[in-house]
Amino acid sequence: MDELLDPDASRAYLRDWQDRIERTTANTREAGDRIAAIRAAARDGNALTEVTVDSAGTLLDIRFTDRIQRVPPDAVARAVMAAAETARRRAADEARRIIDDTLGPGSVAGRAITAQIARRPEHPGDLP
Repeated sequence: MDELLDPDASRAYLRDWQDRIERTTANTREAGDRIAAIRAAARDGNALTEVTVDSAGTLLDIRFTDRIQRVPPDAVARAVMAAAETARRRAADEARRIIDDTLGPGSVAGRAITAQIARRPEHPGDLP
């Protein structure tokens, strides 16, 4: 604590603190940009459909194979939901990797972003 009473030491301490804040801000911005660019695709186990989601798990694209003509509609619906869930999980895993890479696995900012991602509804019907 005595070093804070020394004006030069206090200035150095404040410069270091400001540098850490600026690095954290830059890293958080980079993480946000990289997370926003996430696109994850997945197929269902029966190869009926492939879906693509963004970092929030929002469905961006869906493609069906010709095989859907030979299965009942409820099987197609289950295939879409299974593929979407796998794609959402992949997007969330990629977001966590980006956070660990840019902010560090133990960072306060990284934990806050990870918690926010975890609070996203898995299904549109889960919205408040």
